[in-house]
Amino acid sequence: MSGPIHIVKEELNSLGFAKAPAKTRVVVTMSGGVDSSVTAAMLVEQGFEVIGITLQLYDHGVAVQAKGACCAGADIHDARMVAGSLGIPHYVLDYESLFREQVVDDFVDSYLAGHTPVPCVRCNQTVKFRDLLATARELDADCLATGHYVRREMIDSTPSLQRAVDDSRDQSYFLFATTPEQLEYLRFPLGGMTKAETRRLAEKFNLTVSDKPDSQDICFVPNGRYADVVRKLSPGAIEPGIIRHLDGTLLGQHKGVIDYTIGQRRGLGIGGRKTASKDNSPLYVVGINADNHEVIVGPQSALACSDVYLTEVNWISPELVDMAAAHTKDGLPVKIKLRNTAPAAPARLLIKPDQSENSYGKVTLHIALEAAEFGIAPGQVGVIYSVENDRLVLGGGWIAHAPTHGSNQSG
Repeated sequence: MSGPIHIVKEELNSLGFAKAPAKTRVVVTMSGGVDSSVTAAMLVEQGFEVIGITLQLYDHGVAVQAKGACCAGADIHDARMVAGSLGIPHYVLDYESLFREQVVDDFVDSYLAGHTPVPCVRCNQTVKFRDLLATARELDADCLATGHYVRREMIDSTPSLQRAVDDSRDQSYFLFATTPEQLEYLRFPLGGMTKAETRRLAEKFNLTVSDKPDSQDICFVPNGRYADVVRKLSPGAIEPGIIRHLDGTLLGQHKGVIDYTIGQRRGLGIGGRKTASKDNSPLYVVGINADNHEVIVGPQSALACSDVYLTEVNWISPELVDMAAAHTKDGLPVKIKLRNTAPAAPARLLIKPDQSENSYGKVTLHIALEAAEFGIAPGQVGVIYSVENDRLVLGGGWIAHAPTHGSNQSG
């Protein structure tokens, strides 16, 4: 009689697969920067089968001159050089038309509507984590790895999205739109590292980009002049208008609402209040009425915002919907990050059952802030974190409406 059969369970590799690294195919997005280059080098060192892919997102001839921006022509060259030094296949995919349709056009439309867009979120949501992810699957890759500073941690056998160990580099704000299905396939090897550690690894691997500066600009706006891009791509849609104070005083004229964002203080083009009887405190943009081509200014206090309404909501933790439904009256305690550079703040989440429509889509979430915040603008995003573990991303959405004291006064 034979003895019992023992099943040996193969140990998981560093990417979470129960097979040898050499039998695990990984597509790495390579922008030509330090982070994605180190990601590829780390995985090669660990023995994975790595394929590098770089996206050409806009005209190559223009991109060559766009220093300091990701995915530019020089960056494509750098990615190719790194891939060559690592001995891995490298492909450049022309995603220009997809990028224009899904990111740039949305950026332009948002500015024309008086909103302040976050195109990097839209790019991750569409071009990178939908279209490129599909390409990685077509290449029979086991996963898609990126150089983002964010962590993918398993909770009860389910992948979660969590803030990076290095708070100064955390990019979870830009990845709130990642779906649970995408998260199953994605990997973020740098999430547990600091930027200094990444730089040291770049030097260890003798990467040509080891001392390359980090990109600071939106890739297709390398000089930071967003309005110039909108004027170039949609010149006939921009109309002049007036600048008025909350009290109704006409202060000046402008050449287009695209030159202004909520919370802006400098470059208003109105010089300041001249009348001695008026409040001479600094003026800020507190409202933009794109339909009437009107910019409204007022004191900083008028920027206070206590309620934020989100649309296009994505739930990384779908059970949150049921949890919120159970707190219909008082709202579910959460933390909300309304700017990438701001800390997540205490708030309460309420599901909006009426699905009311506005110019930015269906509003599905009401976020009631425990303390008012200033300068929150439609078109930006609100990212929801857990109260119990404020490193855990629960989901988020696009800000459809953020009423300020100023907008209430201005009607």
